[in-house]
Amino acid sequence: MLQQVIINKIQDLKNFLGFARYYAQRNLTPQVLFAPMVSSIKDALSIMKKKKMAKYRLDYQMYKLKQMESLIAENNSHYFITGRKINDIR
Repeated sequence: MLQQVIINKIQDLKNFLGFARYYAQRNLTPQVLFAPMVSSIKDALSIMKKKKMAKYRLDYQMYKLKQMESLIAENNSHYFITGRKINDIR
């Protein structure tokens, strides 16, 4: 009786492992398993280039902001004393 139960459990385990193996062969190909790993390695290797691009964008935006602030300062009489030049010319 006990021997028959053990044999049934072993057979169930064999069936489960067989199903798992065929499922893995169909759905979990090496390409699917290694694709995220390869993409993360590519990202890690190109991080310096991305950092340079982000720094360039930030520097350009800061340059534009400083330009805008200087234009506001030139044309605004209430912003320090720099606006008096244009108002005196008028």
